[in-house]
Amino acid sequence: MERVVPTALDVPTGTMTLPDKIGATAPRLMTDMTCIEDLRQAARRRVPRVFFDYAEAGSYAEQTLRANRADLERITLKQRVLVDVEQRDTATTILGEKVALPIALAPIGLGGMQWADGEILACRAAKAAGIPYTMSTMSICSIEDVAKAVGKPFWFQLYVMKDRGFVRALAERAHAARCSALVLTVDLQVLGQRHADIRNGLSVPPALKLRTILDIASRPGWAARMLTAKRWTFGNLAGHVKGEAGVKAVADWVAHQFDATLSWSDVDWIRGIWPGKLIIKGILNVDDARSASKAGADAIVVSNHGGRQLDGAPSTISMLPRVAEAVGSEVEVLFDGGVRSGQDVMRALALGARACLVGRAYVYGLGAGGEAGVATAIDILRKELSVTMALTGTRNVAEIDGRVLN
Repeated sequence: MERVVPTALDVPTGTMTLPDKIGATAPRLMTDMTCIEDLRQAARRRVPRVFFDYAEAGSYAEQTLRANRADLERITLKQRVLVDVEQRDTATTILGEKVALPIALAPIGLGGMQWADGEILACRAAKAAGIPYTMSTMSICSIEDVAKAVGKPFWFQLYVMKDRGFVRALAERAHAARCSALVLTVDLQVLGQRHADIRNGLSVPPALKLRTILDIASRPGWAARMLTAKRWTFGNLAGHVKGEAGVKAVADWVAHQFDATLSWSDVDWIRGIWPGKLIIKGILNVDDARSASKAGADAIVVSNHGGRQLDGAPSTISMLPRVAEAVGSEVEVLFDGGVRSGQDVMRALALGARACLVGRAYVYGLGAGGEAGVATAIDILRKELSVTMALTGTRNVAEIDGRVLN
């Protein structure tokens, strides 16, 4: 269902827009939020449980979800003193593009259910911060919605579904929208069960059950914003699914589209229809990393889908050094999984990543305060990385390697 987009950006009470360096407007940061956990707690209070849990939860017993965080936290940094670190630079390049931070916003589904028009707001915040934003196939806003509202290139994440005609059409739409990279997710050929989604009766838009109605009623700010949202269901599927106005029709179509026959030949096919940069996301194995390189990927993302697919898989940080060593300089290696701080970014870069994809950390910001919340999440990570660089005697991103670790 479409709604008219509000003419003014919806930001929380007490915020205002200020000019930034690229000429757009960005909300004032949420200065009472000191860390990502503060944003998480605020999002928990402001977002209906069904959608907060969707972003928060992992699959099955959540062993892999916990391992992503625990293994990062076990890595200790090497403190250095009496090094002149007054001039520090967090800038780097990803796929040849200069970015202000070694960070990109990861693809997340249902962003527009965390905050009305969430994908547009997150993309604006990323562009204002000088970093890439990745839009999910399963977003609420459509590719065209974000392209029109933001007016700057972004990355688009693609699932290879059974309906190859639809996949081709999505790739063509992303190219027409000037998306600068295609992020091909390859670890969702079957769907890992997320118990929280089943218990909560997850659907988009929300099914009108008593529990859901009471949950939404307890968050009137979220409900009021959603009344002005451009869309209430999957924007990239609009006009494609028969009977799309019905929740069950969309859910059934999506559930039957994940393709267990997915293989490297499909990657070759995508490489043939996509003329731009190709990033393969979902690599957790040295052999797969080498295969991705041979398939013509420009970058790979070491990822276990945020602990939402194969439970019992190793953490991404434990596999990162092996994957980075295996592919060397053949492809750029990006890291995804459990990043909640600038210290985590430093750890990943030290173990071979060029940059990190940040998912839940910015989703918490989105749920806490829309564009202002995403901007705050990015700024928290920026400041933490800068201070961590200083305290490890590091002046720029190029200097970050294994020497900053104990």
